[in-house]
Amino acid sequence: MKLLPLTPDGSTPVRALTIAGTDSGGGAGIQADSRTMALCGVHACVAVAAVTVQNTVGVSGFHEIPPRVVADQVRVVVGDIGVSAAKTGMLASTAIIEAVTAVCTEVGIGRDQPVPLLVDPVCASMHGDPLLHEEALDAIRTTLFPIATIVTPNLDEIRLITGIVVVDDDSARRAAEALHQLGAQWALVKGGHLRTSDKSTDILYDGDTFLEFSGPRIDTGNDHGGGDTLGAAITCALAHGYSVPDAVAFGKEWVTRCLEASYDLGAGHGPVSPLWRLHHTENA
Repeated sequence: MKLLPLTPDGSTPVRALTIAGTDSGGGAGIQADSRTMALCGVHACVAVAAVTVQNTVGVSGFHEIPPRVVADQVRVVVGDIGVSAAKTGMLASTAIIEAVTAVCTEVGIGRDQPVPLLVDPVCASMHGDPLLHEEALDAIRTTLFPIATIVTPNLDEIRLITGIVVVDDDSARRAAEALHQLGAQWALVKGGHLRTSDKSTDILYDGDTFLEFSGPRIDTGNDHGGGDTLGAAITCALAHGYSVPDAVAFGKEWVTRCLEASYDLGAGHGPVSPLWRLHHTENA
């Protein structure tokens, strides 16, 4: 695959920001975002919104960071360092979602703003453990989505947000339309969890045109952090000035390679691995 360009040693790389929760097991969340950004050659700035207590078999709890502290992290990073793209992950509560929406608007992050924003509306872990208070779903729909350049929910999150159960191409397109109607500039319906298909096909929609991005379905149970990794890779490409469709194409190919390189860890689901990048430095 064609990789993102690396900055020469001693030169300041492209910067991106992730606003999300931690993963104490290191497979998902801010850890996955930062790892992906680093291996894409992008400097990762972080705003921690929540701290989870988790390992490879599940999430046993989480602690929310005060909303003002979350917003202040964004404000000081953008004011001093500057970023070319940003993403959200686990935001946990209505108050944090509202604080993040407000500060992003303040500092120029979001659709129709200088800095594009990818929203990954993390609602639950891959094990089904809740990562978002139920009442915060309305804040995602009415507050966060309207400022998003692109939203990237998985199929479970689509069901919670729109009520649509995606089972095939037709329902995936209906879901993309419903997500777009909530205000996002682009909606990406990820097909990785649609196990009935022998391919993994993501559908991107801008209110006018549907674009499909297909990849092989990798036969592995080690897919922890796949959604975060995809979102972070798309964010890196956006930070380099890619169009949304081109950024999604890059992210799709990146996460497919990460699934191919995934590894066993602990007693549960191991992580996808961007470490393959260390062995493939060519831009070809």
